[in-house]
Amino acid sequence: MNTLEGRRVYTRAELMELHGLGLSTLEKWYRERSANGHPEAAGTVGGRLAWDAETWDRWYAARRTPSEVPSGLLTRDELAAEHGLSRHALKRLWAERAANGHPDAAHRSGKALYWDGREWAAWYASYRRGQDVERDARRAGEGDPDELITLADAARLLGLAPTSVTVYPKRPPAGWPEPARTEPLGGGRVRRLYRRGDILQYGRRSAGRGSAGRGRGRAGTLRTTE
Repeated sequence: MNTLEGRRVYTRAELMELHGLGLSTLEKWYRERSANGHPEAAGTVGGRLAWDAETWDRWYAARRTPSEVPSGLLTRDELAAEHGLSRHALKRLWAERAANGHPDAAHRSGKALYWDGREWAAWYASYRRGQDVERDARRAGEGDPDELITLADAARLLGLAPTSVTVYPKRPPAGWPEPARTEPLGGGRVRRLYRRGDILQYGRRSAGRGSAGRGRGRAGTLRTTE
């Protein structure tokens, strides 16, 4: 943290890191300060110009008018503050977006990125559910992936409400696995058995899509016939 006379200050390097701004943009703003109201430099740090952080933040916030950034869009810093995350964590999530489904930026201004606050919050909630599924599976040791389990076991493994999975065999959600074995029970009824590994894989994938966990409820006894 850079300071001048006890005040927090920004260098251009810090502003580039904090807001994703380009050096040429920052230099242009400063050259045109008589027209755009950009703050005067407060001094230098290591031979580099520096600006009072509080003054610069106020100016930059005022610059973000509705015409420039649509309402409801948030910067990485604002997402960090709203969800209690660090910038490092947000950068990691963004870097891994091909694997985790992180939403694309809804708006770009220079190098600065903005995300739809509601869309991001919904995605993050589903992402965390996926992490919960993986954590719970690790804690349970996952067991033998080839073990055959009933629908009741699958519901408990996924943390779903007991009644929510009874319709899956006839109206399967996206990605629901085929049973590994079907056993006749008489009277036209059957028991469907699934591979534990297939159910866990479904849980991870569907949580990433935001569907796992919607049927969460108290785990209980589930009929193993449909």
